[in-house]
Amino acid sequence: MKDQIEAIQAEALARIATANDARALEDARVAVLGKKGTLTEVSAGMRDVPKEDKAAVGALLNTARTAITAALDEKQQSLQDAADKQALEGIDLTLPARALHHGSLHPLTILRHQAISILRRMGFALAEGPEIEDEFHCFDALNTPADHPARNEKDTFYFDSGKLLRTHTSSVQVRTMESQVPPVRIIAPGSAYRRDEIDATHLSVFNQLEGLYVDTDVSLGDLKGTLEYFFQEMFGSGTEVRFRPHFFPFTEPSFEIDVKLHVKGQAPRWIEVAGCGMVDPAVFAQINVSRKDGAYDPEKVTGFAFGMGLDRLAMIRWGIKDIRLLIENDARFLKQFA
Repeated sequence: MKDQIEAIQAEALARIATANDARALEDARVAVLGKKGTLTEVSAGMRDVPKEDKAAVGALLNTARTAITAALDEKQQSLQDAADKQALEGIDLTLPARALHHGSLHPLTILRHQAISILRRMGFALAEGPEIEDEFHCFDALNTPADHPARNEKDTFYFDSGKLLRTHTSSVQVRTMESQVPPVRIIAPGSAYRRDEIDATHLSVFNQLEGLYVDTDVSLGDLKGTLEYFFQEMFGSGTEVRFRPHFFPFTEPSFEIDVKLHVKGQAPRWIEVAGCGMVDPAVFAQINVSRKDGAYDPEKVTGFAFGMGLDRLAMIRWGIKDIRLLIENDARFLKQFA
């Protein structure tokens, strides 16, 4: 058996040495060390070796296996080195590297950061709240009657529990007033959800930014001055801003805000960008009931609130004609902002 093991080792080493590719090397390994390989079969015959010879034969088997395995590893590395060298032949290492693609922030992120920056310079603090809300914080506390269209299941996403996906970030204003006493000056950017048909100007999930300022002697002039400054910082110092009377259940008086859009080759036109108004005293009354105190006594405090869609502002600022481009993650569109 000793002579047989030595012969198998010599034959295997010779076959490994002449292997010129990975397939030939694998065939050589299987022929010797595979399940039916020659060395494997010899190893199986150890049970027939006399007891006094087992130690010597076992040592010889281990030596052969070790030598063959080492030769396989060495040959495999040699073949890999040769393949790598061949792959690099003809490559000019002095050629310039391929240009890296520059990433960028999403246009909505860019606009959100700018809007927050402008308002924070005016003293507004960031506030957050849950996106899954109850009817009190989303509607009741905001003086929204039970028969208002916004409370219909056709317009709002309701859960079986009775909770809902917030239709605006005004609920953050309510929660802030519940937890803080005046003065309050906050902005609440975030997602809002409505059952709108998705088209070029509507999404069922959109980005809002709302603001609230409550203190003694807050006036309509403060509201107008704040928002005129905001839109002129956002769109340019020459931006024309107008306020149109409107109705919202949680503000009185209420206004919609338009800015005059100038597009090359087109006549200037007014476009709606936000809603605003002075906080309705009924809202303060609801907050006092919720807080169980008179911190927001409508005889002592006044305030204004405003809200705007960041998606719409982005469309105006960059001339985006289809709002769906903002959610499609099309690199051809997004690379314009890199």
